[in-house]
Amino acid sequence: MSSTKTAIRDNYNSLQLMSYLREEIGDAGFSGADVEARPTGTTITVHVTRPGLVIGRKGEGIRRLTDDIATKFGYKEPRISVKENTKPELSPTVMCNRVASHIKRGTAFRRAVMWTMRQVMAGGAKGVQITASGKLRGDRSAFEKRTIGVLPRAGAFADAVVEEDIVHVETPMGLIGIRIRIAKEEEYRARESFEMRAPRAKRQRVRIERAEERPVDPKEARSAGSEGAEKAGAEKAGAGKAGGPEPGKADSAAADAVEETDEGVLAGDAARPAEGSA
Repeated sequence: MSSTKTAIRDNYNSLQLMSYLREEIGDAGFSGADVEARPTGTTITVHVTRPGLVIGRKGEGIRRLTDDIATKFGYKEPRISVKENTKPELSPTVMCNRVASHIKRGTAFRRAVMWTMRQVMAGGAKGVQITASGKLRGDRSAFEKRTIGVLPRAGAFADAVVEEDIVHVETPMGLIGIRIRIAKEEEYRARESFEMRAPRAKRQRVRIERAEERPVDPKEARSAGSEGAEKAGAEKAGAGKAGGPEPGKADSAAADAVEETDEGVLAGDAARPAEGSA
């Protein structure tokens, strides 16, 4: 047999086993079962709120349950261990069975739903949602949904935090389906703080201290002033070199300009008497 067919067969047997345990030990507060296959046999851990009802007097109940599971589901040498569920209000399977029992006794579905939601929130849940559909009030089918608290709807966060279960109740008016989804407070906080929350930047505190005022020494002030004057003089000298010609070159250029002016004046004086005689 291929691996795909083997996986399908195992999953189908698990579903059939859960349905059987829900019917057989539902009164004991059945909330789930873990199946572990080993070379020596199959270990089935049953979670219930009242283990005494499953074990029975002198172990008669658990022996009968073991024989039935081995016969109907083909498990080789099954071993059943019973574990008590200390928080039944946080188990959707247990709460579905409670709602179903209330409706079977004749309690109105709305009242049963509100009682169940209050019990779940009082048990420490982060949020709860109960959906009822079917023949609720008349011949026509109806649908009602009620939610309290915070309940993730989709994504990996919802898959890790929310647990749900569905139960069907037969009434004189018809079939009613109840679905309960519960978000657990502990898993919600753990998932939110370690996996889903983005890392925040660390705040750094900066302390600003004032500089101490101390008296100024006159000698230090004089030396600082002389150094500043020398720097200023050097900067001015550098600016002069960058902006204009050198001092010697400037003097020679000015002298040449004066000589040219004197020659022009002398030439003009010599030309004036010649013009008057003419």
